[in-house]
Amino acid sequence: MISLTSPVETRAHRWPAGLKLSLLCFLTGMLFFIDHLVFHSLFLLAIVVLYALPGREFFSSGWRHLKILWPFILIVALWHLWTGEVEQGAVIVLRMMSAVALANLVTMTTRLSDMIDVVHFLAQPLYRLGLNGRALELAIALVIRMTPVLISKGQKLTWAWRARSNRRSGWRIILPFTVLALDDADHVAEALRARGGLTHLENE
Repeated sequence: MISLTSPVETRAHRWPAGLKLSLLCFLTGMLFFIDHLVFHSLFLLAIVVLYALPGREFFSSGWRHLKILWPFILIVALWHLWTGEVEQGAVIVLRMMSAVALANLVTMTTRLSDMIDVVHFLAQPLYRLGLNGRALELAIALVIRMTPVLISKGQKLTWAWRARSNRRSGWRIILPFTVLALDDADHVAEALRARGGLTHLENE
């Protein structure tokens, strides 16, 4: 992934990263203290409106990022249909969709460098204790950058399988996907070593 930040400029792009992350933590936490189906339905609807306000391109991009949720939604829905707890299952699905959609919205409107600045500020106590806070910053940056890359490669593997077989790929792409992930990790490690690794980061 080059960046998850949307090129479509919104008002939220100009908000401080710390404010957006604080609001995300507060709203996500609030979702777990409320179990009313109507509330969660309206809350998700409000998020959909937020996605739609900047225009079709922003909405479509956000929706593509959220499509990875469908297997989890299916599993939760089927389980609660089987146990007869339909309303509870609906609340859990709506809560999950809202929480991930909010996090994705923050990511789409916040530069990676701004997020790392927030992490750097929060990691100050680690520095005072003599611990390596730079490693935490680097790890978070790599997770944010590499997760969409791996998702994209997984999709390409699935498309390649479909082009060669009428059967569903399923577990069959796990091994090549694992090899790709390990290969990417090896390349990233080599790039870090070429730049001095964590020792270089500590000396900056």
